[in-house]
Amino acid sequence: MDKTWEIIKEVLTYPLIKMGEGSITLQSLLVLCVLFVLVLLLEKIVRERIIMRIFEKTDFPESLEYGIARILGYIFLVIGFYMAFQIVGIDLSSLTIIAGGISVGVGFGLQNIINNFVSGIIIFAEQPIAIGDRVEVSGIAGRVEKISLRSTMVVTSDNITMIVPNADFISQTVTNWSYSDPKVRIRIPIGVAYGTDPEKVEKLLLEVADEDSRTLKDPEPNVIFRAFGASSLDFELGAWTKEMTTRPTSYISGINFAIDKKFREHD
Repeated sequence: MDKTWEIIKEVLTYPLIKMGEGSITLQSLLVLCVLFVLVLLLEKIVRERIIMRIFEKTDFPESLEYGIARILGYIFLVIGFYMAFQIVGIDLSSLTIIAGGISVGVGFGLQNIINNFVSGIIIFAEQPIAIGDRVEVSGIAGRVEKISLRSTMVVTSDNITMIVPNADFISQTVTNWSYSDPKVRIRIPIGVAYGTDPEKVEKLLLEVADEDSRTLKDPEPNVIFRAFGASSLDFELGAWTKEMTTRPTSYISGINFAIDKKFREHD
């Protein structure tokens, strides 16, 4: 047993990499991994049990609270990882030469990650989007569920979670239906046969909009006679609603069903 223990001890303390006056051993790596896990656990506890509870007593917006908590969490991780290196005895200053040599190559490899990371900081600072907002970006439309420093989780109307890189929210055009005033005008195109009375069409479309409880009374809905189409008279119903931030498809579908029913009732 003593001989076995000596072999294990020799393996654990065998210098793998020389760093200045010290060296990295298997034992130090194992201790470092344990310390990293502890730092991650402590960061989660501090962020969720302390920082977020402090924010519960403030009137800050939820998105701002979340952003500040995440940034403080990342700062805690950086400090914790640095202390872990110091406890194990790894002198980070001795890595400067190695880091300088590989920084160019790694920089190219991590270009997208760094871009998304910086974009995440910009999102937290400027808040072009926030948790709960309904957004459209890169062909994806849905509700913002979570924002991290690298990516943002968007849940679509089909309950599918899409992971969108933060750089897309900075470099591309983003439609945020929840950014300022939640009421928007939805335009619904309608084509009717030639020979139909345009004034009657306008009257029935306004009735449909008014009968839907989700349509706002102020501003009032309106009807536009768009054009004489190839095979139809083209109209457009413009209705104001707040449903665009929650269930826009349901609202548009309901209006279309009601238009079809109303037109059939009046031949």
